[in-house]
Amino acid sequence: MKVLGRNKLSEFSQQHASAKKALDAWFSEVLGAGWKTPQDIKSRYRSADFLSKNRVIFNIKGNHYRLVVKVRYQNGIVVVEWVGTHAEYDKKKF
Repeated sequence: MKVLGRNKLSEFSQQHASAKKALDAWFSEVLGAGWKTPQDIKSRYRSADFLSKNRVIFNIKGNHYRLVVKVRYQNGIVVVEWVGTHAEYDKKKF
């Protein structure tokens, strides 16, 4: 997959150093993935949640952080929409 929005992950990692390793691992793994359907994601990330408009929520670092992306399955593109702490996520409406 091609990942757009790496800068959001980098900026977040600078503010939350404990998230860096987990976000880097997620990023590397997604680059090598070939997701065609939501089931492909669910098979690897059992805790992933799915929203409307092909958006997916990933728990990062034992659910301390949340990552929201939009997946364009046909194009092989993942767009990082938002990354934050679990507490910040609870205040958002997606």
